[in-house]
Amino acid sequence: MEKKKKQNIVKEILAVRGMGQVVTVTVGLVVLSIVFGILNPTFFSGRNVGNLLRQIAPILIIGIGQSYVLITGNIDLSIGSVVGMSCMISATLMTKGVNPWIAVLITIAVCIGVGIVNGLLVAQCKLPPFIATLGTMTVARGIAQIVNNNYNTDAIGDGAQTFRDLFYYGKTIGLYNTVWLAVILFFVFNFLLSKTRTGRHTYAVGSNLEAAKLSGVNVVATTVKTYIVSAFCACVVGLITCATAGMGTMDAGNMYEMYAVAASVIGGVSTLGGQGLLVGTVIGASIWGVLQNGLQFAGAPVAIRNIVIGIIVVVSVLLDVIIRTGAPKKKV
Repeated sequence: MEKKKKQNIVKEILAVRGMGQVVTVTVGLVVLSIVFGILNPTFFSGRNVGNLLRQIAPILIIGIGQSYVLITGNIDLSIGSVVGMSCMISATLMTKGVNPWIAVLITIAVCIGVGIVNGLLVAQCKLPPFIATLGTMTVARGIAQIVNNNYNTDAIGDGAQTFRDLFYYGKTIGLYNTVWLAVILFFVFNFLLSKTRTGRHTYAVGSNLEAAKLSGVNVVATTVKTYIVSAFCACVVGLITCATAGMGTMDAGNMYEMYAVAASVIGGVSTLGGQGLLVGTVIGASIWGVLQNGLQFAGAPVAIRNIVIGIIVVVSVLLDVIIRTGAPKKKV
């Protein structure tokens, strides 16, 4: 009886839409880790594992935001620029004498504003998400540049040490606070996506937009919420970046939209919408981190690391398209 119950539980887990992809990439993550561990035993050292987790955390956080948007069948290209804007606004305010936590609240409010604009442009104004978020990407990067008169900021100072400890340097129960922050955000947003009406509506919009409308789903509100989640996650990563460097840098977050998409699609979130699990995003972000860290240990240059990640993203999306729509037929 117990064996049958265990088998039924396993079947129920694997029956969850998108879980097959999660299992596959998890196996891939284990294999990659073993290979890099064999190539360089220090890969599994306590110090490297701690730094690797801290490296994965920001990618997981922005991956969560991008996953929400992708599940609705949209995309957010403004993520990287919002990271830079968050870093520059928070750092500039702190260097001007504003209390660090007031600066954090102001920064969050501004970033959420970008998310609301993105959602309204896509859902209310019917702009293609690629164009809408490409525009806000440029605007957000411009704000990041102009907020301190086209200069990186000075050091945020000793008064912001608590801020830096919370977002990057501090440890709790042996793990860096950055990791704990990523874990907390994962559980919160995973609960919202899997256990609430907003989560069900998010999947419904991505699965079939017209059917969702006929079912009474407020498409505009649902889409705006997903872009708010995306902007909030990008804002948090911007704060982590500020805490890491101890200053604001105008190019912070460069290419992060690529990393967010990578974490999502490698983990099985469909670019066609309606499918994806945040636990897959965790694995996707982990694969990204392990590849970057392992290839660095192997002496591979940054260019090679980027090429490998890019190829994996393209292959992941291609497999998703083939599985969802069927292999393309050759024309006679």
